[in-house]
Amino acid sequence: MGVLGTQFLLDTVPERIKFPNLKPSTESISLRLPISLLEGLKIKANKRDVPYQSLLKTWFAEKLEEVSK
Repeated sequence: MGVLGTQFLLDTVPERIKFPNLKPSTESISLRLPISLLEGLKIKANKRDVPYQSLLKTWFAEKLEEVSK
């Protein structure tokens, strides 16, 4: 039965598929910020109605793109 099962795999051409709803892998980090900086970040995030961690990730991504040019 093993030989017959592999024949079907050999007759096919691999096809690349996309999973658009998958989130990229992430890693937790610890970041020490002055209290005033964290407070300011939380205020800005609250005004935008987003979590402060999400706002910080967005700002990091924007800055990284900017300095990579």
